[in-house]
Amino acid sequence: MRIQSLSHCAYKHQYHIVWGTKHRRKWLKDYIKEELISSLFNTVKKYSTLHIEIINTDQDHVHIQIEIPPNITVSEAVQKLKSNSSIHLKKKFKFIREMYLDWDGIWSVGYFSSTVGLNEEQVRRYIKWQGEKEKPQTNKLF
Repeated sequence: MRIQSLSHCAYKHQYHIVWGTKHRRKWLKDYIKEELISSLFNTVKKYSTLHIEIINTDQDHVHIQIEIPPNITVSEAVQKLKSNSSIHLKKKFKFIREMYLDWDGIWSVGYFSSTVGLNEEQVRRYIKWQGEKEKPQTNKLF
């Protein structure tokens, strides 16, 4: 993790954020995932103190490891990421627009947040693993 600074503080705040699709619908396919990631990085570009370390998805939820400075609340950062990506994906994909006709957006209400702390590499591996199928175990000894 890198140490960042603002005018009156130095910080090292990283979070593991997870949110799901509304109704846990499984529409986050690879081609949509590319657009989602692009949208999230474009949102972060507008806020120079936010920094995304890693993003990955399963078909019905998103995992992000993100650095958020102390002058921005976690809920503000998540709200911006979710709302901007919702608008972008609805514009880009007709089936998403049709699936979610209401104005609430495409994401479920709420999110999970935890601080990364000293287990940064473990969190990073977990996020990379998202979307992978568990490999069946075999009884082979060698």
